Amino acid sequence: MRVLFVASEMAPWIKVGGLGDVLGSLPGALRQLDVDARVCVPAHAGVLSAAPDPKPILHFEIPHRDGPVTAEVFETRIDDVPVYLIGGRPIPEHGLVYTGRMDEEGERFTFFSLAALELARRLEPKVDVIHCHDWHTGVTAWTLDRRRDVDPKLRETASLLTIHNLPYAGYGADSALSGFGVAAGDDPRLPPHLSGVPLALGIVSADGLSTVSEGYAREILTPEYGHGLEHLLGSRRESLTGIINGLDLSRWDPANDPALGAPYDADDPSGRAACREALAHELGLTLDRPIVGIVSRLVAQKGIDLAVAALRGVGPVACAAILGEGEPHVEYEVRSLAKERPGEVSATIGFDAGLARRIYAGADMLLLPSRYEPCGMTQMIGMRYGCVPIACETGGLADTVLDIDLSDAPTGVLFPQASVPSATFALRRALAAKNRPEAWSKLTQNGMRSDFSWRASARAYVQTYERLQKQRAGAVR
Repeated sequence: MRVLFVASEMAPWIKVGGLGDVLGSLPGALRQLDVDARVCVPAHAGVLSAAPDPKPILHFEIPHRDGPVTAEVFETRIDDVPVYLIGGRPIPEHGLVYTGRMDEEGERFTFFSLAALELARRLEPKVDVIHCHDWHTGVTAWTLDRRRDVDPKLRETASLLTIHNLPYAGYGADSALSGFGVAAGDDPRLPPHLSGVPLALGIVSADGLSTVSEGYAREILTPEYGHGLEHLLGSRRESLTGIINGLDLSRWDPANDPALGAPYDADDPSGRAACREALAHELGLTLDRPIVGIVSRLVAQKGIDLAVAALRGVGPVACAAILGEGEPHVEYEVRSLAKERPGEVSATIGFDAGLARRIYAGADMLLLPSRYEPCGMTQMIGMRYGCVPIACETGGLADTVLDIDLSDAPTGVLFPQASVPSATFALRRALAAKNRPEAWSKLTQNGMRSDFSWRASARAYVQTYERLQKQRAGAVR
């Protein structure tokens, strides 16, 4: 079976969020299951410089009302995974992955979606399943659905659309769609205000839909989490599945992590004490109190305002190591907390991959008060590194963290709602557990021994691909 992933990110070259991590690890896990998994991403954000020896292999034209636009395809690899990079005028080689300006992003990702589909039809042997990711590739699924009845090269190709973050749907891309000749949606399930929204087009046209946890698959069918798309998703309920993300355990391994000063693992966690001491020294934190880590985008979705309030609520009984960047007003709140409590709270604004790993390895606990979380990988990394998660009971957090009072094999602390009282109480519960050495050791050991590999999830994807392939074969007959 040959599967072509089409997405806007792929770690380590292009990574903004969890999407990049998934594209950087799932295809490799699938290849271990004898799936010929390949990846197609835009040649943006400096990827042509970062990728090893990208070779030009194809060029073709994508129609546009102002004249055809040339797409250039380069081939490279990550380990044993073939990767195709698509360039062309709408895709700037340098700059941000996402600009927040739909006039730019709409052009970029509509062009990319159409070029990726054209690449798929030219590949030999044929592509069995195109696995699309988020709104950036909704046009790929939509156009495939419109073309395959008249294009023998696409007739047997099925599509799967994975939703990583529903609120980002591509609103405002109407002009770009029109310019590239992508007809507005005429599906009767599409209300007029969604007829030019790429994610909505993908939802109604993909053969299968998935999201990145079972919990989030349930949540997005409700008004609270559906962001105006819940009725559309409800109409595809039977085609929607939730498959939890996994970790590349070779990349996230405290026994072999070059960012850490001392190696350790579940069998011999003694090196963690040295990592804790080194982190406290690096960030100027006192060693005589528990260290609460926060490694996150500093945005409202992640509940960082709740974290700041909870840390204020528990007072000086805990230190905090905060790393991230995001919305200016959230960054200001974090900086203010650090200024109020020198020696107790460290705030590093920006992204530092090495420091993130040292926080996972040196902090005692990890605070994740997300208002919604499709999957989340931070809690899994934290557990892998012996850092106990304190998480809001939503989406993938609820699917992966087992509460200290509700499980026989607990791995963390859950709280039921994204509110200051709930987050503060959960933090107090975690701090109380830290004072019980036997209970705390059980938490850390259970977390470090949890299986967050891609094995089970990759098998679930293979089953999904096989089902879609069979479904498509029946439609062709």
